[in-house]
Amino acid sequence: MTLKKCKVLIIGGGPAGYSASIYAARAGLAPVQVLGNEPGGQLMITTDVENYPGFADVIQGPWLMEQMHKQAEHVGVELIYEAIEHVDFSKRPFVCKGEAGTTYEAEAVIISTGAKAKWLGIESEKKFQGFGVSGCATCDGFFFRGKEVVVVGGGNTAVEEALYLTTPASKVTIIHRRDKFRAEKVLQDKLFAHPKIHVIWDSVVEEIVGTETPKSVTGVRIKNIKTGEFHEISAEGVFIAIGHSPQTEIFRGHVETDGEGYLLTQPGTTLTNIPGVFAAGDVQDKVYRQAITAAGQGCMAALDVQKLLN
Repeated sequence: MTLKKCKVLIIGGGPAGYSASIYAARAGLAPVQVLGNEPGGQLMITTDVENYPGFADVIQGPWLMEQMHKQAEHVGVELIYEAIEHVDFSKRPFVCKGEAGTTYEAEAVIISTGAKAKWLGIESEKKFQGFGVSGCATCDGFFFRGKEVVVVGGGNTAVEEALYLTTPASKVTIIHRRDKFRAEKVLQDKLFAHPKIHVIWDSVVEEIVGTETPKSVTGVRIKNIKTGEFHEISAEGVFIAIGHSPQTEIFRGHVETDGEGYLLTQPGTTLTNIPGVFAAGDVQDKVYRQAITAAGQGCMAALDVQKLLN
């Protein structure tokens, strides 16, 4: 078993984690960043990125994460490819154990493990991810200007994404497996009043159809769960909006969470209910969920840690 002691341990390898580690390194805190099983987070399955400030041309999500990784290396962050599987925040120094057998002791911990979009779990969905299938309208809606799109879901996220997509898209079809939405009434009122939005009830997506060369979506094949009938809808974009799952399993019972599992932080800060444990990015943010806001919160976390350790 290997023991590694550090002032600050950063758990997670997305924009929040890299931003936190870069700021912490520049503050002389010699951070250790454990990248987890999926370094880069959700940007690793995002192709064109057009809304991250600083780049005049379209960039690729994996390339952006590669640049953040290199920048962290350049400023002296110790980057470790391992996933944390157990934490003990009952006293300082905090103890975190990695799946490869390393035990980390840290005066402060920044949790930036992110969240995952929930997917339908059908083979064609994975096939067209990044080629017409998306889990984020605010990230990718711009690419569907003047095109017909489909939104799958029935909660606040689905209705909000459908409303957002009415600006770039020519038509938005929302598909819901039930006969009524779970979304707030004020959102439903806006949706039903919008001329661009069409709702299909009691239906599920059985398959996303498209072309191989070039790889692109052309529509969805849906099934009415009451009648058993199938039919196909034309669409060039499919947005899966059935929610997100924060990557907080190992922290539950150690750090306070809300009912959905997101880590709770004090308003305007990254402080959790455990002094010395901080949370940044999608692991605690279920509202904005953007790479730029995650990176900003990573910066906040590093500054909060610096204040604590000083």
